[in-house]
Amino acid sequence: MGCSPSGTDCSSVGPPWGHKSSQQTCSSAGLHAITGLARNLLQHGLPTGTQPPLGTHLPRHGVHGLQEGGVFTFGAGGYGQLGHNSTSHEINPRKVFELMGSVVTQITCGRQHTTAFVPSSGRIYSFGLGGNGQLGTGTTSNRKSPFTVKGNWLPYSTQCPITTDSEECYCVKRIFSGGDQSFAHYFYPQNMVPPDDFRYPDFLKQIWTVNETFIQRLLTFPSGRLPVEIANEIDGTFSSAGCLNGSFLALSNDDHYKTSARFSGVDMNAARLLFHKLIQPDHAHISQQVAASLEKNLIPKLTSSLPDVEALRLYLTLPECPLMSDPNNFTTLAIPFGTAILNLEKAPLKVLENWWSVLEPPLFLKIVELYKDVVVHLLKLCKIGVPASERRILTSFLHTAFRVLEILHRVNERGQVIQYDRFYIHEIQDLIDIRNDYFSWVQQQQQVFGMDVNHGLTELTDIPVTICTYPFVFDAQAKTTLLQTDAVIQMQMAVDQAHRQNLSSLFLPVFESVNPCLILMVRRDNIVGDAVEVLRKTKNVDYKKPLKVIFVGEEAVDAGGVRKEFFLLIMRELLDPKYGMFRYYEESRLIWFSDKTFEDSDLFHLIGVVCGLAIYNFTIVDLHFPLALYKKLLNKKPSLDDLKELMPDVGRGMQQLLDYPEDDIEEAFCLNFTITVENFGTTETKELVPNGADIPVAKQNRQDFVDAYVDYIFNKSVDSLFSAFYTGFHKVCGGKVLQLFQPSELQAMVIGNTNYDWKELEKNTEYKGEYWADHPTIKIFWEVFHELSLEKKKQFLLFLTGSDRIPILGMKCLKLVIQPTGGGEGYLPVAHTCFNLLDLPKYTDKETLKSKLIQAIDHYEGFSLV
Repeated sequence: MGCSPSGTDCSSVGPPWGHKSSQQTCSSAGLHAITGLARNLLQHGLPTGTQPPLGTHLPRHGVHGLQEGGVFTFGAGGYGQLGHNSTSHEINPRKVFELMGSVVTQITCGRQHTTAFVPSSGRIYSFGLGGNGQLGTGTTSNRKSPFTVKGNWLPYSTQCPITTDSEECYCVKRIFSGGDQSFAHYFYPQNMVPPDDFRYPDFLKQIWTVNETFIQRLLTFPSGRLPVEIANEIDGTFSSAGCLNGSFLALSNDDHYKTSARFSGVDMNAARLLFHKLIQPDHAHISQQVAASLEKNLIPKLTSSLPDVEALRLYLTLPECPLMSDPNNFTTLAIPFGTAILNLEKAPLKVLENWWSVLEPPLFLKIVELYKDVVVHLLKLCKIGVPASERRILTSFLHTAFRVLEILHRVNERGQVIQYDRFYIHEIQDLIDIRNDYFSWVQQQQQVFGMDVNHGLTELTDIPVTICTYPFVFDAQAKTTLLQTDAVIQMQMAVDQAHRQNLSSLFLPVFESVNPCLILMVRRDNIVGDAVEVLRKTKNVDYKKPLKVIFVGEEAVDAGGVRKEFFLLIMRELLDPKYGMFRYYEESRLIWFSDKTFEDSDLFHLIGVVCGLAIYNFTIVDLHFPLALYKKLLNKKPSLDDLKELMPDVGRGMQQLLDYPEDDIEEAFCLNFTITVENFGTTETKELVPNGADIPVAKQNRQDFVDAYVDYIFNKSVDSLFSAFYTGFHKVCGGKVLQLFQPSELQAMVIGNTNYDWKELEKNTEYKGEYWADHPTIKIFWEVFHELSLEKKKQFLLFLTGSDRIPILGMKCLKLVIQPTGGGEGYLPVAHTCFNLLDLPKYTDKETLKSKLIQAIDHYEGFSLV
C-alpha cells in the first residue's frame, strides 16, 4: 500500500478558524454545504482517538454526492473548483455535467480545488486551483472542469490484471484533499482491495463515541473488574477530545453539520440522558475508569487554541457528566476543567459564550450551580482551616471557580438566560466575614490597579480572594451588609476628618471648628421648611456623617428613635396632597411624580436626600412608589411591566395593542402618537414624538408607540423633578456598592420587604420591668398574636413600628420591646413607634387582651394620600 501526494506548498496552512467570506449555503432550498474533507473524515472515520484536521484552509465551496453517483457543487467558483467550465459562483447546487455518466464514489475538497474518484475506470479527476500542483495534472494551471489526475490508474478487479507495460500501475483505495494538497492511498494490482465508497459509511471505521449502544454494552458487565478491552475502550473514548466532540450530535436533519459560532450541533438532552445512564452508583467501576481518563488524559491536554468550533463541543457537554458535580471530584475535574475554559483564547471563548447564551435555562443553570457548589466547598475548607502550604493552591482554585462564574454571569447579563438571583450564593454570609472582606477588597483596589488578569491565573495565586471582586454572588442581605459597611467606613472617615479639622483649629485659627455629626434641628410644626433650610446649607461631605436629629424644645437624646420619628414625620408631610408633588393612582395605590406641581425642585431634592439618609442611617421609610423609581435610581430603563404596576388599566390596554393579531389596528384602536393628560380639570393632548398627532399607530409601529408612552410617563413628563430627586439621593448614597443592587433589592432597602417570620419576631423580642418570656400576660399575648390573620399582623407592625414591612435583613433585625404599664385591664396597649416599644397592660384574660389589642391597632390612624 502506498501514498501518492499532490501539491507541495506546506507553508500554506491557514488560520485555525478557516476562510468564511464566500457563500456556502443553498439559501433557496435550505441545503447546507457538506464540505468534502470535513464531512469525509467525520463520517467515515479516523484512527481511534484522533480529530479531523480542520485547521487547514477550509473549502469555500460545497460538494454534494448523490446515492446514484452524481455530483452537485455550489459556493465559490473563482478558480473553477465547481467544475462547470466557468469561474462563476453558484448559490444553488448545480450538477457537474462533465462527470455525468460516471458513478462517483469519493469526493474531497481542498481550499479551492475538488477531486473525485470514478471506480469504473479507477481514475481520479480534479478541478479548480492548481498553482501548487495540487490538481496532479503535471502542471500548475487551474482547471475549470474535471481533468484526469496523471497516473497509471487501474480499476478494481477480483482477478489480478496482466500488464506488459514496464510502468507501475495503481489501484486507488481512498482519496484525500485539504488546504492546497491532495493525496491518494493505493494498492498495487497484485494485492488490490476494493476502494472505499463514501456513499455507504463503514461504521466499523468510525471513531468511538458515547452512545446508547456503547453504554448498554458497558452496563452488561457485572460490578467488579472490567475486561481489558472494555477498559481500554472507555479510556480511549474519555481520553480523546475527538471522541467526545463526536458524541451527542444533533442527528435530526443532520443539524450537527450546521455547527457554527452560533450553533453547537449538540443534542444537550441526549448528553444529559446518556451521561446519567453511564454514571450510576451500581457501576462504580465504570465511573472510576471514566473519572481517571478525564483527570489524567483528557482535561490536562485541553489547549487554548482549537482547530475548529466543533472542538468546543466537549466544553458544552462535559458539565452534564455527574462526575463533575461530585464534591470528591471538584479539585480533580471541575476546577481543572474551569482552568481550561479560562485559558481559551478570545475567539473560541467567544464561541463558547454564544453557545451558552442559547442553552435552555435548566442546562445553563446546571453549569452555574456546579461552580457555585465548588465555591461553597472551597470556602468551607477555608473556614475549617488549611495548612499554609496548601493555602496558595486553594486561593488559585477559588479564583478559578469565581472567574468561570464571572464569565457565565457576563453571558447572562447579555440575554438573561436565568434570573439574576440564581447566581446568589446564600451561604456566603455564614462562610466569610463580609465586613472584613469589604475592607480587604478596598485595600486591594490600589494593589491590583493596572494588573492584567485576563490571561491565566499565575498573577492571582498570591492575592487573597475577596468575594467583593465578584459581587454578583451576593444576595440582597449580603449587599445590604456591604452597603452598611461602606456607610460605616464613610461615616468614620467623615468623623475623623472633622476631628482633625477641630484639632487644627486649636492651633491654626484659619481652620473652622466643625461638628462630627450631621445635625438636623427642626420644629415639629415646620419640619419641612427647617429641613430644607439646613440641608441647603449642608456640604456634600457632611451628608456622610452620622445623622442626629433634635426637635426644638425637646430634651430627648437621639439614640435612633428620634431619627426614626423624623423620617416618619417628614415623609408623611412631604407626601401630603397639599403640596401636590405626587399623583396618587387609586387602582394601584401607588404614587408618582406629578408634572402639574407648583413646588420647586428643592423639595424633590429634599425627598431624594431624605431617602438617601434613611438608607445611609439604616432606617426604612414608608414610600409607595413603583419599582420604576428604583430602576431609574440605578440607571435602568422602565418598561411596560412598570406601567402595568402603576396604571394597571392602561398597561393592560397597551398589552392588548401589542397582542392584537389582525392587521386593522388603525381602525380597531384609532390611536396616534399622542397622550391625553388632565390639567386642572381640563384635558390636554401631548405629542409623544415630533408631529405625533399625524402618525397613526399601525401594526408596524405599535411597539414604538408603547415605548414612547412608557418613556413619557416615567421620563419625559417628570424629567426635571426626578432629576432633582436623583441628585439628592445620590448625594448621600451614590457609590460603587449601590450599583450592586437590583431595583427590587434597592426598593426593599428603602421600604423593607414582606418576608415575614413571626416566630423569629417573638424570639427576638425583649422585655422590661416585670415581664419576661414566660410571664402569663406575655404568653397569652403571643397566643393571641399568632392567631391573628396576616392582615391584622401587618396592621400590628404598622401600629408598633410605623411600617407594615420589615428590614431587608429580615425579622432578626426587627427588635420589639414590651413593658408593663400602670392602670387596669380597661386600658388599651400603647405603641411608642420611634422605639418599637409596646406598653402592654397586665391582662389576665385572653379574650380581653385580644379585644383591646385589635381595638388599639384598628384605631391607629396611619397615613394615606387618599
